[in-house]
Amino acid sequence: MLSVSVDSHFVHKMWNDQELKKMIGKDIPFPMLSDQSGAIGTLYGIYDEEAGVETRGRFLIDPDGNVQAFEVLTPPVGRNVAEAIRQIEAFQLVRASKGTEATPSGWKPGKKVLRPSIELVGNVWREWDVKDALDD
Repeated sequence: MLSVSVDSHFVHKMWNDQELKKMIGKDIPFPMLSDQSGAIGTLYGIYDEEAGVETRGRFLIDPDGNVQAFEVLTPPVGRNVAEAIRQIEAFQLVRASKGTEATPSGWKPGKKVLRPSIELVGNVWREWDVKDALDD
């Protein structure tokens, strides 16, 4: 996991020390990269060259370099870290199963998975109870 922003590594350190550490009681648990030129943001379509800022985005990229999911939010809307972790775990499970398992909407670790097959088509409702996604 990496964090990338147009801010300098000095700003990253200040944010970690003065904000994050006070919220979670520890340092950010992954590397923060500086994209001051906006090159990475441009590549992913979130860099606003005129304003010199990047829109907040989350990109899940698999070990082969393929984007599996992304979410882009404007600054007033906060992100859901728990949902990002849930999605990472779901992608890891599907990858490890080589596609023999799929995670239904709202799937959480330990919950039932689906086994893609021709028999599943039109019968997901028989295999998966939507209440499972709502239970904690």
